[in-house]
Amino acid sequence: MTSKVLPFKTVAAAVAFAAAGLSAGATLAADPVKLIDVIELSGPGAPAGTNWKNGADLAVAEINAKGGILGRPIQLTHYDSQTNPGATRAAVQRAVDEDAYVVLGPIFSGPISASMQITQRAGVPQIVGGEAAAFTKQGNPYIFRTSLNQADAMPKLANYLRDEVKAKSVAVVWINNDFGKGGRDAMIPELQKRGIQVAADIATESGQADFAADAIKVKNANADAVFVYLNEEESARFLRAARQQGITKPIIGETTLLGAKVIELAGEAANGVKGHVGLLVDAPKPTFAEFGKKYQEKYGFTSDHNGIKGYTAVYVVKAITERVGKFDREAFAKTLHGARIDAAQEPGVLIDTKWLPNGDIDRESFLIEVIDGKPVVKATLPMINP
Repeated sequence: MTSKVLPFKTVAAAVAFAAAGLSAGATLAADPVKLIDVIELSGPGAPAGTNWKNGADLAVAEINAKGGILGRPIQLTHYDSQTNPGATRAAVQRAVDEDAYVVLGPIFSGPISASMQITQRAGVPQIVGGEAAAFTKQGNPYIFRTSLNQADAMPKLANYLRDEVKAKSVAVVWINNDFGKGGRDAMIPELQKRGIQVAADIATESGQADFAADAIKVKNANADAVFVYLNEEESARFLRAARQQGITKPIIGETTLLGAKVIELAGEAANGVKGHVGLLVDAPKPTFAEFGKKYQEKYGFTSDHNGIKGYTAVYVVKAITERVGKFDREAFAKTLHGARIDAAQEPGVLIDTKWLPNGDIDRESFLIEVIDGKPVVKATLPMINP
């Protein structure tokens, strides 16, 4: 079945159908499986949300072409969260009211935190793209990540700054939202544990267009390295500003600094940037290469990590539902906690992945450097608890 893209305010009868059958054991084999994707298709999160949406659509088309899930086709509807917590809450409530089997998205951590209680109260599993540490610490049994937790990623980066960069001081540039605060608050203690001084602590704003003043602050701090934790478009703008200010110190970051969109927008300014990523189509695994090729052929551009997350989220729904053997939301959530899905069993997950009891994930990740406009993997980091 084809996926639908509908702005939240105009979603109505086009997606409504009798959905009483999604409770355990009460479905008809021909009924579609209703997945509702609440994702950032406008506002600052639009580049991320568009990649996620495309990846999810690609997965749905593949799964439906092979008979769906337990013989039922997937119906996937996209609601635009507008990268806004209030709009996200309204869209998630609509998804629950329309009896979604699983809610996918959003990506940005603030809207996740603002809306996840709705799916929790309704007992609807929600698979999200956010990295902020806080929302899996609240005991919500229905929330699951597609990204590594910031708290797991930052020690790896701090070790890299100490052991490879040999940094004694670091300037920290972060975005002043839940995502950025979470990253900043996770990173600074890790730097301090390793005896690395925080030479500058620079907050920026979501949607910020001009980073010249921030780049000047970084330059004046004269730190040994710069840690950047911004959203994709802001990351590209900062890199261009840093290049204009003649900053030559190593610039290190996480996934949002090293994505395909950032490299495209930053151009030459992205070369030399290094960091840690959880997912990328250039990872040294055949499953990623195959996905990247399919995505490129269908959409005409390279998927970033969010496209991978949207794609794998749908395949997680398939794998866990087939493991349960029926469409039962509570059983789905219980089964996904502590589950491991290997790519050998379900190629659509692309990489062996384990879900922890709180909804966090554990899997291999990668250290990369941007060289001549391409992310080059320098090392593969193992799972923490395989």
